[in-house]
Amino acid sequence: MKQRVAIVTDSTASLPAETAEQLGIAVVQLELAVGQEVNDERRVPHPQLADAMQAGTPVDTSEPPAPAFFWNYSDAQAADAEAVISVHISEGLSQTCSSARAAADEVAVPVYVVDSRLVGLGLGFPALAAAEAAAAGAGPQHVMDVLEQRMRTTTQLLYVDTLEHLRRGGRIGRAAAWLGQTLSIKPVLEVKDGIIDQLAKGIGQDRALAKGVRSAVQRAGNGPVDVGVEHFQCAERAQRVLDELREQLPRVRRAVLSETSAVLGAHAGPGALGITVSPA
Repeated sequence: MKQRVAIVTDSTASLPAETAEQLGIAVVQLELAVGQEVNDERRVPHPQLADAMQAGTPVDTSEPPAPAFFWNYSDAQAADAEAVISVHISEGLSQTCSSARAAADEVAVPVYVVDSRLVGLGLGFPALAAAEAAAAGAGPQHVMDVLEQRMRTTTQLLYVDTLEHLRRGGRIGRAAAWLGQTLSIKPVLEVKDGIIDQLAKGIGQDRALAKGVRSAVQRAGNGPVDVGVEHFQCAERAQRVLDELREQLPRVRRAVLSETSAVLGAHAGPGALGITVSPA
C-alpha cells in the first residue's frame, strides 16, 4: 500500500536513526559550528563537542538551509505522496520552520509546516505517532489530527548541571528572571509555550532529578504512554532515570534512551538530561 503522507522532521527530535528509518521519517540536519568547522550535527561526536565546550572553544548552531528541506520534499513528490507534514523544533528556539516554509513554496506537493513548540524527544514522539498513522494508510487530515493531539499532551522536562550554556545561547526564555540565584544550583526546566521555563529548583543533582521524575509521572497519566530520556554525556544517569520511570508508570508503550541532538547538547551543556512523557 502506498503511503499517502510523507513525514519530515529535524535532527533535534533526537530519534534513533534506525527508528526514523523504519518508519520512513526524513530527518533534516541542523548545523553545528565548533570553532571554524561547520558540519551537519550528526557528524560531530558528542565527546568531541563536550571537550570543545569545556575548553572554551566557540560553539554555535544554525537552522538547516532551505535546500535541505527542498530535496526531502521533492523526494516525497517523486514518490507520489499526497502531502508532506513537516514538523519541527519550536520557533521560540530556532528558525528551522522558516527554512522549511521557504522550501515548501518551491515544490508542487502540499507541504504543511508545523511548529511543534517542543524539541528533543518531545518533538520526536509526536513525529513517530504521525509516521505510524501515515504508514497505516491515513490521509493528511487524520495524520495531522494525530500529530496535534500528541503535541498537546506531551510533557518535556530538562535537567541541566548549570544554566550558563542556555544563557550564552539565548535559549533560556522566562527562566532568565531567576538566573541570578540559580546558576549555582541544579534547576529543573520545562518546555512550555514553545520556550524554556522554570519548573523547580533543586539542591543537588539527586533531588533535582527526583523532582523531574515525579513531575513526569504525574503528567503521564494512567493510560498507555511513550517515555524517553535523552542525555548529553551522562548515559548512566539517563539509564537510571529511565528505569525509575518504567518502574513508576503502569503502562509504558515505548521506552527510548538516546543521546540528545548535538545541537541541543551545545545549548544545554554536558550533563544535561531530558525527560519526555507522551500519552499514546
